[in-house]
Amino acid sequence: MKLQTGSTKYWTPECFGEDLFAILGDQRPENRWLIIGPERSGSTFHKDPNATSAWNAVLRGSKYWIMFPASSSYPAPPGVFMSEDQSEVTSPLSIAEWLIEFHAEARETRGCKEGVCHSGEVLHVPSGWWHLVVNLDESIAITQNFVPVAHLRNVLAFLKDKSDQVSGFDDDVGDPYQLFTQRMEKKYPALLRQAFDDINVAQNGRKRKWEDLVKDKSVKSNSSRSMDFGFEFGADEASDVE
Repeated sequence: MKLQTGSTKYWTPECFGEDLFAILGDQRPENRWLIIGPERSGSTFHKDPNATSAWNAVLRGSKYWIMFPASSSYPAPPGVFMSEDQSEVTSPLSIAEWLIEFHAEARETRGCKEGVCHSGEVLHVPSGWWHLVVNLDESIAITQNFVPVAHLRNVLAFLKDKSDQVSGFDDDVGDPYQLFTQRMEKKYPALLRQAFDDINVAQNGRKRKWEDLVKDKSVKSNSSRSMDFGFEFGADEASDVE
């Protein structure tokens, strides 16, 4: 559902800062929804699209949230299984099934965050966080996805490396990554360069540090033969616990 913002509708909470996808204007992906659901309805575990962050404001009723951080150092939620490229997610068919089978285990899992958001309260979902939501009453909420400066690198990496999973753009946007980087280069070139530097460090930083350490050196074996060596370290995911 397309919602208009303004003083007579609603306004974006200032605490979340600027939404960098705003530079795309009418070409930005879908990002605002009015969510209405009966008691015990909700959504099973998922991550928000395009590595965006989100805020959810409850207008009526209350919602139970259970969330897990976006980091390779933390496990996925119990009962949730992903394909290697994370494009496909397998989980129980219903919220009730997951609650019965896995809720107790999930609450004891490292990184788990849970709570209830009541009418008039706003919850922040950081980029890449898993979350499941249950309406405890008949509920009405507004939610909006956005790209904060802190998670710009996550969105850039997603648009570039997971183009087959990008969603919400109109069909006339042929290359969302190119469109976004071109607009960023015009309006926020320093932020774009910093994000690219952050991506480079996240993907290659550990390896480069090791290579610097052993650059132009060799290790002697017991037989006095010299050999070059190095190690390949896997980089953590771009998004970690804030």
